Amino acid sequence: MTETQKPTGDALAPHVLVLFGATGDLAARKLFPGLYHLAAAGRLPEEYVVIGSGRHSPGSDEEFRDQLREKLTKTVDDLDTAVLDDLLGRVSFQTSDSDDGSDLAAAVRAAEGEMSSDPQDVRRLVYLSIPPAAMQPMIAMLGREKITERGRLVIEKPFGLDLDSSRELDAALKDVVDEEQVFRIDHFLGKEAVQNLLAVRFANGLFEPSWDRHTVSSVQIDVPEELGLEGRAAFYEGTGALRDMISTHLTQLLGFVALEDPKEFDAVTLRDAKSAVFQAMRPLDPARTVFGQFEGYRDEKGVDEDSQVETFVAIEAFVDNDRWRGVPFYLRTGKAMKRGARVITLSFRTPDTEIFAGRAACNEIQFDLSDHPRMRVALQTKNPGPDMTLGRSYMTLDMGEQEHDEAPLEAYERLLLDVLRGDQTLFTRSDEVDRIWQVVQPLLDDRPEVQPYAKGSWGPQAALDLPAGGWVLR
Repeated sequence: MTETQKPTGDALAPHVLVLFGATGDLAARKLFPGLYHLAAAGRLPEEYVVIGSGRHSPGSDEEFRDQLREKLTKTVDDLDTAVLDDLLGRVSFQTSDSDDGSDLAAAVRAAEGEMSSDPQDVRRLVYLSIPPAAMQPMIAMLGREKITERGRLVIEKPFGLDLDSSRELDAALKDVVDEEQVFRIDHFLGKEAVQNLLAVRFANGLFEPSWDRHTVSSVQIDVPEELGLEGRAAFYEGTGALRDMISTHLTQLLGFVALEDPKEFDAVTLRDAKSAVFQAMRPLDPARTVFGQFEGYRDEKGVDEDSQVETFVAIEAFVDNDRWRGVPFYLRTGKAMKRGARVITLSFRTPDTEIFAGRAACNEIQFDLSDHPRMRVALQTKNPGPDMTLGRSYMTLDMGEQEHDEAPLEAYERLLLDVLRGDQTLFTRSDEVDRIWQVVQPLLDDRPEVQPYAKGSWGPQAALDLPAGGWVLR
């Protein structure tokens, strides 16, 4: 195996996968479908078992498997019965909680004994899909029961709720595992379209030379959501859009857009480059931030009638380094907005030209980060006719329609495979988390007033006015 190749399928060590929150929404929508697709593609280890865990039992193992079969039938197209039967045959459930994980630890050891005469040959993958308040006690239990030995620990956002709690969480992790064992998952980074940002920029001389403050006038990272709470009122009341989206997904996207050439695509160099961006970020200014709450939010079941939780955030951010000094980065996200999208737009400065003085306009490069990724370039071209007049034209590259030997992996599918391989490249490192919270903390210390906005709109008027010239999505 060469240095650039990574182990997959039968080249991977035997694994015990422990999924906390195995009966929850994320497991049903993403984790088990991801495992199914990996199994169908032959990317899982030859020897593995999956132990679901949680405080409440879903019934017998057979009943749990039947529940998973029903859910997978709804979420996966063209199910292969043989693949599904093999996957489910490896699944069991063992109750546990932060006070008592002894039965779970025994189940893990028993599974290892069945897979290998030497349990030291078996790796463990522990996935914590649990509420933020339960994270630290559960991590402590894993340490007491030694479940993290030979293990990789996957934790879901948010990584704390502010700077102090994020540091407490990191300390709790370091009490039981090394940083090399921690996989802080941000599924946006597992998207093919996000990784294509690096390919388009660094592999093409057309773009890299102009990717700086001398030619770029602004950057917009826009992730509006059309859906409302969808039954997540309890989570949102304790979290809000700032913690749920800005301190995680959108800031990580900013890091991908703004980083210097990492030289290599690996866990050290790529994350060093992102970390340097976050170190250069200016702490966020409450005066250049808009919090919003969609009308009717307080009528949702489980929401306080006087709630000041933000369901919308728009911010202006700056990266104070030589490449980006003075270029505003505008980040926006919210629930119940006009439409859902995941778009990054780089706007370029209007050329200093005399031939078209007063008529030239800025170009834009727009990256659509959806499951059908596209890149659109907005250009000024001549309008048809006898006169030299300018109009807007577009070039669109549909990156999902190209012919390839490999099919694209869904984000969780890709990231689960990376954990099995031990590849932390697309996972968030502790120093990144700490610096991002330093940048975000001013908005928690001096919260902007929450402004109402209509469902199906683009948010409060103050947010619409935040970027000079407005938002590209409008």
